[in-house]
Amino acid sequence: MPIKFLQRDSNRHSKLGHLRKKKQKWRRPTGRDNKMREKRRGYPKVVSIGYSKDKSVRGTIEGKKPIVVLNVKDLETVKNNLIIIGAVGNKKKIEILKKAKEMKIEIYNINEKKFMKEIEKKKKVKKLKKKIVDKKIEKKKEVKKEEPKKDVKTQTKPEETKK
Repeated sequence: MPIKFLQRDSNRHSKLGHLRKKKQKWRRPTGRDNKMREKRRGYPKVVSIGYSKDKSVRGTIEGKKPIVVLNVKDLETVKNNLIIIGAVGNKKKIEILKKAKEMKIEIYNINEKKFMKEIEKKKKVKKLKKKIVDKKIEKKKEVKKEEPKKDVKTQTKPEETKK
């Protein structure tokens, strides 16, 4: 397991990343008396050249080079690499997933079955909501048809108060 380099005191304060993964970032220690900067024993490790990975392993996931796919056309260029779907809307994402399933290509950052189930659920909910709204509109139309129209001439105006 690789070393995770974190900012000093990140285990103490939530603003520096304690129990908040997004806030856990590397910041170089620069203080005059900072023990991490001095690379003392018992303190967290500081980033340095000796911790880098082999060049052959860098930029790979599970030994395969990841390729960001933004549309169906990009899938055709992929052969035996790992796919990462980029920032794409649901409509395109579904198309990419179907095409990748046909081509038997592995997608790294999406659980295909789970994603498709969620989409199906959302579609069902949307259809149900639409039916409910349509029924309400029909009821309003029926009520309007049943009500007789009032004559404007026969209506009396409220009497104005004299000053």
